[in-house]
Amino acid sequence: MLVRLSIRDIVLIDRLDLEFSSGLTTLTGETGAGKSILLDAFLLALGARGDASLVRAGEEQGQVTAAFDLPRDHPALAAAREFGLDAEDELVLRRVQTSDGRTRAFVNDQPASAQALRAIGASLVEIHCQHDDRALVDPSAHRALVDAHGALGDRAAQVRELYGALQRARRELAEEEARVAKARAEADYLRHANEELDALAPQPGEEAALAERRQTMQRSEKVAGDLRDALEAFSGDHSPAGEIASAARRLERRATQAPQLIEPPAKALAQALDALSLAEQALEQALRDADFDPRELERIEERLFALRGAARKHQTSVDALPALAERFAADLAALDAGEARIVTLSEAVARAQAAYAKAAESLSAARRAAAKTLDALVEGELKPLKLEGARFRTEIVSDPATGGAEGYDRVEFWVQTNPGSRPGPLVKVASGGELARFMLALKVVLADRGSAPTLVFDEIDTGVGGAVADAIGQRLARLAKRAQVLTVTHAPQVAARAGRHLRIAKGAVKGKAKDHVATRVAELEEAERREEIARMLSGAAITDEARAAARRLLEGAG
Repeated sequence: MLVRLSIRDIVLIDRLDLEFSSGLTTLTGETGAGKSILLDAFLLALGARGDASLVRAGEEQGQVTAAFDLPRDHPALAAAREFGLDAEDELVLRRVQTSDGRTRAFVNDQPASAQALRAIGASLVEIHCQHDDRALVDPSAHRALVDAHGALGDRAAQVRELYGALQRARRELAEEEARVAKARAEADYLRHANEELDALAPQPGEEAALAERRQTMQRSEKVAGDLRDALEAFSGDHSPAGEIASAARRLERRATQAPQLIEPPAKALAQALDALSLAEQALEQALRDADFDPRELERIEERLFALRGAARKHQTSVDALPALAERFAADLAALDAGEARIVTLSEAVARAQAAYAKAAESLSAARRAAAKTLDALVEGELKPLKLEGARFRTEIVSDPATGGAEGYDRVEFWVQTNPGSRPGPLVKVASGGELARFMLALKVVLADRGSAPTLVFDEIDTGVGGAVADAIGQRLARLAKRAQVLTVTHAPQVAARAGRHLRIAKGAVKGKAKDHVATRVAELEEAERREEIARMLSGAAITDEARAAARRLLEGAG
C-alpha cells in the first residue's frame, strides 16, 4: 500500500509530505483548493505524461515521490525486476519534472523509463473517477475481472501455455512443410546433381594434389635427360669407380708393409666408393621417379577439368564439392524423411489443438459460471446506489475460430440502466455518474480479487446526495477493509465513513522573497473533523444545526 507521498514545487504545492495508512482515507476541501493538483502529482509519480505547466512558477523543476510497502510476492516487484530494477519489499517511485518539459524517473533511486514507471504503477494503484473509464473500456479488462472473480487464474494460465504450445507446433509444421515443398520443387535437380557428384566422387584436397602432380610431370621430361647424363658418368667408360677400386686393391696389398701410411688413404678410398654407390642409386631412383607417362598426364588433366567444371556449375570451389555432394544426398534423404515428419508434426498439431480446445472450452464454461455469480453480486449492490431499475450482465461470446492465448471468449460488461431501455456495453450506455457507481459496485464485489492494493476514487459521489451518498460511503468503507482506499469527496456522508480525514486548503504563505499562495494538507482531529463535515453540509456559514448533523453522521458511521 501507499505509505508516503512527497511533493515539491508542483503547481500550487511548494512542499508537502503525507503519510498514509490502511483503511479509508478521505480528502476534502473547497473547490480550487488543490485536490486535482494532488492527484495530478500522484499520477506523475505513477508514470503519467509529464507537462512543463506542472512545475511551480519561478522554479526550475518539481518532483513527486511515492513510497509503497508491499509483500515480497507482489506483482509490482516482479514488474520492477523485469525492467532490471532492484526491488525487495518496498518500492519508491520518483518523478522529476523540469520547466523545459523534460522528465526523469527513478525506482528505488535507480534511473528508470516512464514506461517502466507506468507498468509498475499500474499494479500498485487504481484511480477512478466519473470520467475515468479506462478499466471498463477494454473488454480484455472485463475478461480479467471475471477470471479474478472466479479464481480462474490457474486455468487461464494453462490455456495460455497450451495455446503457446499449439502455436509452436504449428510453426514447426509450417517450417517443415515449406522445406519439403522447396525440396519437392528441386527434386529433379537434386537427383541429377547428386548422381553427377556421386559419379565424380570428389575427394578433399584432390585439386591441389592433382595440380602438383601435373606440374611435376610437365617438368619431368627435361629433368630426366639431365638425370640420365649424370648417371652415365657412373656407368660409362669414364666412370671413376673402376679406377678407384683398382687403386684401393693395390694399396690393400701394401698394407702389411706400411700400415700407418696405407690405412688412412685406403679407408678414404673405401668411403669414396660407398659415396659413389649412393649417388648412383639416388640418380637411378630419381630417374625412375621422373619417368614421364603422357597417358597419366592426360588422365590428370581430364580429372582437373571435370572437377573445376562441376565447381563452376554449382558456383562453389573444388574443395567444397565433397560437402556439397553430402548435402545433396542429405536433402534427398530428407525429402523422404520430411514426408514422414510432416505426418508426425501434423499429429502433434492435432494433439496440441485438442488439448487447447478442451482447456479453452472448460475455461469458457467456468467463466460463464463465474459471470453468473458476478452479475448477481453486482446487481445486489445497485439498488442502494440509486440504480434499482438497472440490470448488470456479463456478455460472453465464444468463438473457437478466433481463439487465442486467452481462450475463446470475448467478455464485455453490459447494462440496462432503466426498465424497458435497450441493454448495451457499460461504457456506452451508462452516464458519468452511473458509470462511477457501476464501477464502485464492481470494485466492492471484486475488492479481494483482481485489484491493486491502493484504490483512489475522485469525486465519484458528484451529483448524488442523501441515501445514495451514504450508500457510496458504506461501500467505500467495506472496500477499505480489503484494500487501501483514498477518496476525494464533496459528500459529508462519505467523509464521515473515513478512518482518516485530510483537509486540503489553499492560503498565503510567507516566503523569503515574497509571499505566495500554496496548497496545504492537514489531518483533522475529531473536533476539526466535525467542523469540516458541518461546513460540507451547510456551506460557508456553519450553523449549529449543521454541527449537530455532522455529529450524527460521525456517530452513525462509527
